[in-house]
Amino acid sequence: MKHTHHHILIIGGGSAGITVAARLTRALDRPDIALIEPSDKHFYQPLWTLVGAGVVKKEATVRNEANYIPKGVHWIKDRAEEIDPDENTVTTKSGQELTYDYLVVAPGIQLNWSAVKGLKENLGTNGICSNYAFETAEYTWETLRQFKGGNAVFTNALGQVKCGGAPQKIMYLAEDYFRRHGLRDRAKVIGAFAGTKLLGVPEINETLERIVLERGIDMRFHHNLVEIRAERKEAVFDVRDPTSGEVLRQAVIPFDMIHVTPPQSAPDFIRRSKLAYRDGPDEGWVKVDKHTLQHPDYPNVFTLGDVAALPTAKTGAAVRKQAPVLVKNLLAVMAEKTLEATYDGYSSCPLLTGYGKLVLAEFTYGNAYKPTFPVDQTKERLDMYLLKRYVLPQLYWHGMMRGRA
Repeated sequence: MKHTHHHILIIGGGSAGITVAARLTRALDRPDIALIEPSDKHFYQPLWTLVGAGVVKKEATVRNEANYIPKGVHWIKDRAEEIDPDENTVTTKSGQELTYDYLVVAPGIQLNWSAVKGLKENLGTNGICSNYAFETAEYTWETLRQFKGGNAVFTNALGQVKCGGAPQKIMYLAEDYFRRHGLRDRAKVIGAFAGTKLLGVPEINETLERIVLERGIDMRFHHNLVEIRAERKEAVFDVRDPTSGEVLRQAVIPFDMIHVTPPQSAPDFIRRSKLAYRDGPDEGWVKVDKHTLQHPDYPNVFTLGDVAALPTAKTGAAVRKQAPVLVKNLLAVMAEKTLEATYDGYSSCPLLTGYGKLVLAEFTYGNAYKPTFPVDQTKERLDMYLLKRYVLPQLYWHGMMRGRA
């Protein structure tokens, strides 16, 4: 087994890992940093909703990973398989054993397609689509264009998912598409969501409830998708008690198209590691101080992004605010100084509510509404749509990924 040591080891080359690596290389003189990431490609996932709506080509959302690994960072093109924080080691799929002085954990989230019976093998056929993967987002657009009427069903999974607003964004866009193409009177738009409300931020939720009511969208909360019967074009849901979570009954909803949000979790190697919670509501996610982003049991370990057990939405906007806090506090630990930088739970969800319309939800811990712009962000706006469509991708590729924003 090959043994290699690095001063700082980063697991994950997505938005969180790359942003931290870029900021560290700008802050340190001749740093010894290694980053574990198996993928050749880097994706700007927030645009996949617009790929599914026919606005953006999927090729516009992908770049070469090599172009974003910061200069001087050693890229270990492999997959992390095991973490032993007691011994400061990470073992990879190829059998490398890497040791570290400091560890940044940012492997993202795991999509569990197989958790819904019949989904994985039928995705991309029979009107079964999802914007949650680069390979499948285009089929959503194909499904919309081929839709002639009937039930258009949109699901949201039980538990935490990345970009919790994404499941409803495509629902609003599809409803708008049907209306614009003379199909609305033949389409029943159904939102079958496992949660209890559209969004936890009261100011934004009020707007979304009004939109749903005005557009005749049939919202069915407490519905958790458990099976797809592709040949019969039926979706099976566990209907759960809103208080206890107990399954009360099953409901079968026929569909002519269905957009599925897959169940999600921390990656398996994280779930079985000592870094993760073993039980409770945060089971499987990495323990982390919600303000400093330091691990409570292992002070040389820091975490950010989707894998972190933080009581806020899992978004790229959250990562953009977490990364500078993490880097400042990691540098403080390295210098044996007090950790002073704090993360307030900021996250953002640009909620597409139609073609050319967007409600921008920004909030901190406790779902406290915290708008950035001097306009009414609770209203549908064209300027906020243009921000998402054109400005935020450039901010991501040229600012955030370079450690500058």
